Amino acid sequence: MKYDMLIIRTVALAILLAIANTSVVSAQGSKQDEQPKSKWSFLVEPYLMLPNMSGNVGLGDLPDVSIDASSGDIFSKLKMGAMLNLEASNDKWTIATDFIYMDLKQEVKTGTLINSGDVTAKQFAWEIAGLKRLTPWLELGIGGILNSVNSGVNINLNAIVGGTNNKAKELTQTWFDPMLVARIKNKPGQKFIYQLRGEIGGFGIGSDLAWQIQAYAGYRFSKLFQVAGGYRVISLDYTTVSGESRFMYNIDTFGPVVRFGFNF
Repeated sequence: MKYDMLIIRTVALAILLAIANTSVVSAQGSKQDEQPKSKWSFLVEPYLMLPNMSGNVGLGDLPDVSIDASSGDIFSKLKMGAMLNLEASNDKWTIATDFIYMDLKQEVKTGTLINSGDVTAKQFAWEIAGLKRLTPWLELGIGGILNSVNSGVNINLNAIVGGTNNKAKELTQTWFDPMLVARIKNKPGQKFIYQLRGEIGGFGIGSDLAWQIQAYAGYRFSKLFQVAGGYRVISLDYTTVSGESRFMYNIDTFGPVVRFGFNF
């Protein structure tokens, strides 16, 4: 499943509009800056994502392979997965970091050239971002994502004279994507919690283009505990040099998410 450029333009426009309003909001909040800063609060939030994956992987001189896997396909072959979000915030600032690790194996799409095969991927992503609260419900900031992907392709190619030829390759690539971030969320202290978060980045520094959209709603049952559910889309379009070291990872990961939050 490929997301159209309208989504990317919408995220970029929202972030740029928020940047344009920064000076106005800062002027309005100058009197508030004189007030004493509130204490920091902390959120520890392990979560579970039911991912679908769609896109293409290319290694070296092997043909590019396509992946179109549902959450059921992925979980049946998932070897390990771990996800954790951490946040520290006061009345003006939020520092957030997010960890994702997945170790999976998935069959490739077959066709005229590819008879059968599979792709393995060990994917680690670490994101850190700093956000400034411009209004009680709007935050704007910058961040970055460190991606490390070990990808292996093992495919059987159809031979002209009949039969198949086996080809296999495994490569690891690590890169960093700078990101612009905008987040709309509930005011502090409310029982009903929600957030809409958009990010766009890469800009050729790491990925040619990287973007994310997250939307959640939930309930804070006590000062300590909250639960939220929603949906997340992570898109990476990354390609290195051609030849034996070529590494192409153009994958969208998307699906429902359940988050369990502990506040301190």
